[in-house]
Amino acid sequence: HLLKELIFSAHRFLFTVCFSSARQLTVQMMQNPQILAALQERLDGLNGSPSGYMESLPKVVKRRVNALKNLQVKCAHIEAKFYEEVHELERKYAALYQPLFDKRSDIVKAAYEPTDEECEWKADEEEELTDEMKEKAKLEEEKKDEEKEDPKGIPEFWLTVFKNVDLLSDMLQEHDEPILKHLQDIKVKFSDPGQPMSFTLEFQFEPNDFFTNTVLTKTYKMRSEPDENDPFSFDGPEIMSCTGCTIEWTKGKNVTLKTIKKKQKHKGRGTVRTVTKTVPNDSFFNFFTPPEVPENGELDEDSEAILAADFEIGHFIRERIVPRAVLYFTGEAIEDDDDDYDEEGEEADDEVKPPKNYHRPLKLTFWKL
Repeated sequence: HLLKELIFSAHRFLFTVCFSSARQLTVQMMQNPQILAALQERLDGLNGSPSGYMESLPKVVKRRVNALKNLQVKCAHIEAKFYEEVHELERKYAALYQPLFDKRSDIVKAAYEPTDEECEWKADEEEELTDEMKEKAKLEEEKKDEEKEDPKGIPEFWLTVFKNVDLLSDMLQEHDEPILKHLQDIKVKFSDPGQPMSFTLEFQFEPNDFFTNTVLTKTYKMRSEPDENDPFSFDGPEIMSCTGCTIEWTKGKNVTLKTIKKKQKHKGRGTVRTVTKTVPNDSFFNFFTPPEVPENGELDEDSEAILAADFEIGHFIRERIVPRAVLYFTGEAIEDDDDDYDEEGEEADDEVKPPKNYHRPLKLTFWKL
């Protein structure tokens, strides 16, 4: 028994010594620039290992792999048809939703006063209240309402929605708010059957002092087909481009422009004059004048970033804001959105979060139509 203990202790000692030596050797190797460079070169080579592996395959096997790729292309075309039919379903059900959205609009702009039955809603905090407390709370609420001026409809409904959503509130400037108080509704219109895939956002305004338009539009053109040059990249519908509209501003009310004054000194005489210049101004209403995609489809980095954000915003308004506007007005939808994403450190807060109720993330591309 003693002999076994001695042998076990000796083995453990040797293992400890060997492990310690190996660890020291590893540390020394990782501190050697030549070894690190060789290791990095080897790792870089591994990144292309699939193609290297393909090159090593017999010709007859490569031939079969090509057959699989052709099958994959056919799968992509079937998937494209699937999304085209999804678009048709969206168009079909949009017609069913629209009467409800129209009634929502009528309530917001005071064209319709809902009945007591339509206004019944059991709030969470009311569940634990006794009948006596409910009656008391109701009387107090009615008393407060009598003291207040009776507003029409739901004032500043869409402005409140915009201010509650970070993606939209970041676009708002203080000078935009008086205009958006006149926004009465946002509608989504899909392209007609048989026409290329697209959707249009219609921002409907009541008469105001800022512009003469009653409707401002933004149209997004889409496609759902694999790219001939890269069919394996297909991952669902893609927004290709967008077009805005011309806003007929009232004189002196255009918030997308501002006037600045600059002093200029004459090089020869030394005299100074003041020059007035009109320059672009930050505003939500720049949303209706997006950068144009050139014929060659190539954009500078700034325009590409603007369009990428624009596509994301347009898609978000269509998929989230319009269908669930009241929940963004109350803030409930914002809490739901926050619950759908796990916190992964501070960096995760800066990432753009895709709409949760879309079956697949929408790709943002800038290809030639």
